[in-house]
Amino acid sequence: MFYGWETATIRDANGLTPRDYYDRLKKVWSADTCAPRMRQDWSPENPTLGQCSITAFLMQDIYGGKVFGVPLPDGNYHCFNIIGDCVFDLTSEQFQGVPLNYTDCPEQSRETHFAKEEKRLRYELLKQRLLTDDEQIDLVAKRLLEEYRSAFLKLANDDSSNDSYCS
Repeated sequence: MFYGWETATIRDANGLTPRDYYDRLKKVWSADTCAPRMRQDWSPENPTLGQCSITAFLMQDIYGGKVFGVPLPDGNYHCFNIIGDCVFDLTSEQFQGVPLNYTDCPEQSRETHFAKEEKRLRYELLKQRLLTDDEQIDLVAKRLLEEYRSAFLKLANDDSSNDSYCS
């Protein structure tokens, strides 16, 4: 499971947590969305490889917060999210158990990362796949239906105590 999964309980407007998005992203991450320099090593067994920045910025779109980067030995940064006191890294599994230090990391800029057109296009592709995932749409529809039922029942209970509505 990804770094921070135990405390990644924040919810978006649709009631979904980062854990929910992780499950959805596992179905849509691919070699096409992987960083080109890592593509030859990407596999369905390691779907998070090369997906960090585009995933972290996508989570920022959904939850807000900031994207930070763990400095890596090769001079690159591994991106992760901080929203309030919730720290999570949906793509940490690509390091296969190698611990990363998530403290005192520099904030990452969307403008800097997306100055590379190929990265921006990978981000757009991932976003489009995530938002059109049938299971994602079904989950949101179910949540809305539950809210509707709950509101209807509350209204019905409130109305039953009001004699002016009785026939």
